[in-house]
Amino acid sequence: MVSGAAAADAIARARRLPTLRVGLHLVLVDGPPALPPGRIPDLVDGEGQLRGDLGKAGVGIFLRPRTRDQLTAEIEAQFSAFQATGLPLDHVNAHHHFHLHPTVGAQILDIGRRYGMRGIRVPIEDSDLLARIDPAQRSDGAWASAPWAALLHRRVRRNGLSSPDRVFGVAWSGAMTEPRVIGVLENLAEGVTEIYCHPATTDRFAGAAHGYRYADELAALTSPAVKDALHASGARSGGFADFAPR
Repeated sequence: MVSGAAAADAIARARRLPTLRVGLHLVLVDGPPALPPGRIPDLVDGEGQLRGDLGKAGVGIFLRPRTRDQLTAEIEAQFSAFQATGLPLDHVNAHHHFHLHPTVGAQILDIGRRYGMRGIRVPIEDSDLLARIDPAQRSDGAWASAPWAALLHRRVRRNGLSSPDRVFGVAWSGAMTEPRVIGVLENLAEGVTEIYCHPATTDRFAGAAHGYRYADELAALTSPAVKDALHASGARSGGFADFAPR
């Protein structure tokens, strides 16, 4: 999130970790814009923040050429800001998976290629596996996004970009606990799997999502049991660039 409050600190930390694979988390709704609000009036609310009403924002982008032009400018500004950090661009994804919107996805694919984008998240999750790992926790609404994820997946592959075959962290967003992460690692299928989390040292901070278990997710990522499960799986870990098409 190149316009986030902690962006400068995150960039400084990433520069001290040259093997860390760093991606661009595009924020096009529900967050701070890269451009001045006056440049993108159709994308922001009265407080100058990117709109939080995702449905209405998506309709406006689809129907209004002026809004699409503003979207293009904001996406370009965020890619440019990442490029200015000097960090290699490993992958791209979007806040609230807003890149599943076909217009947004198309613009990201077009603009991103010019900034060296080689990988993008396509949130296709194995709901059957989720049910086996945690039968008490049902997936909520993945069926609604599935057609758009499939469309994005086809576009990504046509453009010769890298994307995982499956992603985990959607249905259990904010609750990727140690047992769940281990469950995924113990049931890995052939191909590339992405597991994503929202780790933090505390569950309470400005902008924290209600009900997210940030500290539990950090504990899972640093757990010796998770490390052992990864080793036992025989899987090779890395960033999107490590699995990019040759």
